[in-house]
Amino acid sequence: MIVRTTQQITGTERDVSGDGWHSKRIVLADDGVGFSFHETTIDAGTVHVFHYQHHIEAVWLTAGTGTLTNLENGDVFTLGPGSMYLLDGNERHQLSADSEMRMMCVFNPPVTGREVHDESGAYPAAPALS
Repeated sequence: MIVRTTQQITGTERDVSGDGWHSKRIVLADDGVGFSFHETTIDAGTVHVFHYQHHIEAVWLTAGTGTLTNLENGDVFTLGPGSMYLLDGNERHQLSADSEMRMMCVFNPPVTGREVHDESGAYPAAPALS
């Protein structure tokens, strides 16, 4: 059994930031459970393009508002507390935060914890398991 708090993660290698976002990686690949689980905050007024080419991501928005745009077909979705989206087709997407957005995110395969988005908005492929 694993029990962690975000307070324990703050300031450690599991506490990762980028331009306009902050992520606390609560469960990671080295936990050996087949997925990773993160609390991510997106800064108000920021716009991000992501494209998880190597991961499936599920997102549950717990606070804040914004817009999700599927950049592959132009569909636009208004997001608020209680919204969930699943990138089950590795969709390239844009996230625009009207206010600070707090999200709980699950990735499969799990991330290692130090990934940051590359120029295409993707995380690198997960390392092969030995």
